[in-house]
Amino acid sequence: MTEFSVTDHALMARALRLAERGAYTTKPNPMVGCVIAHGDEIAGEGWHERAGEAHAEIHALRAAGERAKGATAYVTLEPCAHTGRTGPCADALIAAGVGKVVAAMRDPFPQVAGKGFDKLRAAGIEVQHGLLEAQARQLNRGFLSRVERGRPWLRVKLGMSLDGRTAMANGDSKWITGEAARADVARWRARSGAILTGANTVLADDPQLTVRFDDGTPFVAPLRVVLDAGMATIARGRVREGDAPTLYLHAPDAKLPREVQVQHQAVALDDGRLDLRAVLELLAARGVNEVQVEAGATLAGAFLAENLADEVLLYIAPVLLGDTARPLFAGLGINEMAQKLQLKLVESRQVGADLRLLLQRA
Repeated sequence: MTEFSVTDHALMARALRLAERGAYTTKPNPMVGCVIAHGDEIAGEGWHERAGEAHAEIHALRAAGERAKGATAYVTLEPCAHTGRTGPCADALIAAGVGKVVAAMRDPFPQVAGKGFDKLRAAGIEVQHGLLEAQARQLNRGFLSRVERGRPWLRVKLGMSLDGRTAMANGDSKWITGEAARADVARWRARSGAILTGANTVLADDPQLTVRFDDGTPFVAPLRVVLDAGMATIARGRVREGDAPTLYLHAPDAKLPREVQVQHQAVALDDGRLDLRAVLELLAARGVNEVQVEAGATLAGAFLAENLADEVLLYIAPVLLGDTARPLFAGLGINEMAQKLQLKLVESRQVGADLRLLLQRA
């Protein structure tokens, strides 16, 4: 088992923090950070800033210049060994003369998958990996889900009252949570490859599902996805407004009006409704790493019931709505304590007056 020093841990932690800076702009690529150092002295650092542009290693090598020779490169993901929209990072590290590469994890992407490490070792560069791997996997859980499972990482976002209600009986839900929570949701939307909702939510709430930053933070607009088996919402709704793309997923036999030009695709039915697993596989094929579901109790509950929801982003407001208001999830089919769905609390944070919980499947 490889033993890593305190300095190794500190520099890899730095690389992970750098990687996270690309959360809104690297999709569908993974977030990657790189630090080049001699001992504990940093010679150069960088992160993958935008898909199609230079990778983290290239930015770090440019910053280090001649000081990269004989240095150790700390990178959060195995350096690539293939030519995509940019050249192989393994080749760049070899050309720069680094003496050692420490990676947080192996890249499961088929065109890399150990080939980067092999190329480095063949050039006489020492390679170690596994340092802070759990943290690296958590950072890129969407990319890894798409590559390893063939479907995006799915996050269900919900806001609720203290008594577990998401809307009044008449559907009114504006606003349970405060302005700070709504601004926080924008950051989670920005890191998502797609924001998904259902036809009932479009009809009831008319959401726009866009990202809005007042400070000019750069981001790649996520795809807006509407599950609408019969295309009942095709001629209405703010979800088609603005610059963000919108995709309608419908039943194979749905009739589309000729005069409305939209992106759309048919999805197979499962027991009379759109096959949710097929929906996610379709989005993975489009390069979507993370899906954020913003819908009502029925669709949110369906993803959870079918074991397709990987995490729940829950905002709890210090208000009470009463027992006639709408529940958080519907259709879970839980009748006995032994059937309960166990979630693991990953993070809790106060956002304005509200409490934000991030929970993942245990």
